[in-house]
Amino acid sequence: MFVLLDTHALIWLDQDDPSLGAEARKRADLALQQGRLAVSAISFWETAMLVTKGRVTMALPTAAWRRDLLGLGLLEFPIDGDIGIVAAQLDLHGDPADRLIVATAQIKGAALLTADQPLLQWDNALERFDARR
Repeated sequence: MFVLLDTHALIWLDQDDPSLGAEARKRADLALQQGRLAVSAISFWETAMLVTKGRVTMALPTAAWRRDLLGLGLLEFPIDGDIGIVAAQLDLHGDPADRLIVATAQIKGAALLTADQPLLQWDNALERFDARR
């Protein structure tokens, strides 16, 4: 099974942020070793927006950061029409990035690694793991 990182989990993992829990880090590290750690392409857009707004600081320009992560074996799932349609039909709050990330996890059969409480509490069969644990 793939492990799909929510955007904040991706940033926490990369920046060795203590907000990412030990179990979550182990799960992500193992998935990376197995070639099964992934992100939705929207997470790179979301990160670039956070950097542009000054809410996140990166050591590298976002494009170079993305290339480095992909070079380490992180998988990037593109957003396609099927993901867009599923995202629009979700019974979920209105954040489009969250909708696209969740739809990607559903279509790819991935477990979502997130600390987003509304996503963790959402009444759905999607496998989720709390990134703070």
